[in-house]
Amino acid sequence: MAIETDRLYDRDFVEWTKHTAENLREGRISACDIALVAEEIEDMGKRDQRSARSNLRILLHHLLKWKLQPGKRSTSWRASIVEHRRRLHDLFLQSPSLRNHVFSGLNEVYRDALTDVEVETGLKAIPERCPWQITEILRPDFFPD
Repeated sequence: MAIETDRLYDRDFVEWTKHTAENLREGRISACDIALVAEEIEDMGKRDQRSARSNLRILLHHLLKWKLQPGKRSTSWRASIVEHRRRLHDLFLQSPSLRNHVFSGLNEVYRDALTDVEVETGLKAIPERCPWQITEILRPDFFPD
């Protein structure tokens, strides 16, 4: 049966997930490729980590532009800042351990956001290290002046 589900995995991932979940609920463990199930579960965690880092990068990108280009501030920048904070908040509620992942990678994500801002704006006089604490970045009322 595992060979059949392996082929299903390659052919139609969504159908494989339904079929595998049904087998697990019914206790048909031997009908499942446990190594493949474990790999997919691990990948789900990695996907959430990438999502958190991506949201943080976009948040930092707009905070940097907010700080460095006060004359160009817009409601779309504000909306993006609010939205990406909300997304991070939701991810942290669902998976509190993601906070540690995001906190430990702050400077790396900041450097990516910095590169994005430099490419977009041409500005070079930007702090090399994140000038804000993660608690500030995530605070709903924080907009750097």
